[in-house]
Amino acid sequence: MNGVAGPIVAYEAAPAQDFLRLRRSVSVVMVVYMTGEALARSIECVLADSLVDQLVVVDNGSTRMEAARLKRLAEGDGRVRLVQGQGNVGFARGANLGARAASGDVIVFLNPDAFLQPGCVAELLRAIDGRPVPSLVGGRVLNADRTEQRGARRGDITPVSALLSLSHLSRRVPSWRRYEVHWESEAPPEAVIAVPTISGACFCMRREDFEAVQGFDEGYFLHVEDVDLCWRVRREGGTVLFQPKAEVIHLGHTSHASPLKVEFHKGVGLARYFRKRARGLGQQAVALLLSPVIVCTAVIRPMLWRLRGRAA
Repeated sequence: MNGVAGPIVAYEAAPAQDFLRLRRSVSVVMVVYMTGEALARSIECVLADSLVDQLVVVDNGSTRMEAARLKRLAEGDGRVRLVQGQGNVGFARGANLGARAASGDVIVFLNPDAFLQPGCVAELLRAIDGRPVPSLVGGRVLNADRTEQRGARRGDITPVSALLSLSHLSRRVPSWRRYEVHWESEAPPEAVIAVPTISGACFCMRREDFEAVQGFDEGYFLHVEDVDLCWRVRREGGTVLFQPKAEVIHLGHTSHASPLKVEFHKGVGLARYFRKRARGLGQQAVALLLSPVIVCTAVIRPMLWRLRGRAA
């Protein structure tokens, strides 16, 4: 797949040569924290893409050896800009720092343990070209075995849909199927489609899209900030798109950070998201009551993983 030739969506696309000649500049923003060995490969894939004009690495925390390697890379390659010294400020704030440091007209946010596949950036650019502001385009996130990863395309995440999905009732009861959050088991679409939520592992926005929604909500430290961003794009009358031809392999769980801390922040973020979306006293009361339950459930998960691992 060359990722450039031929129209892939309903609107009329420019010929490939015009697209490349008239395309807007592209910055890839990558927030790094104790990523490990996958980081070098991820950076290699980014810099190998001829459509990438700049890579902004926001170092929220690395080992001394890894930090020194990033510094040498930035000093030796003019396309690389390194943002360091802010400490671990979380993903949302780190991504906003990266967006402000980026010079590109289009910003691709990429996880540091995700590997861009050939043509991914080109397909993201073509999908977002000509879309109303604000728009957001997510890629098809794959596991190492190239099966679609959980969370790459999702429904609207509400307390009801989250509860029914986690309990698997949305799959067992036919009338509740519409509440299923995860769509990775469904056949992938052949062209770009609108979806409520995409994965933050790989997506792009034009600078005007990002500014229209004021970037990431820095009230989230880690996780759920991508869900919140998609919701705010839709709330502003914009469109969240899934581009099945923009493929990226995402390893996941490569960070050396404690799984307990990661899941805790995920639970806190999800509870905050539901409180933020709540409208009226009834919804607000439900969101408040659910908050401690969500956080406790999130914290228990890594403990269960460890027990099951020992039992195995």
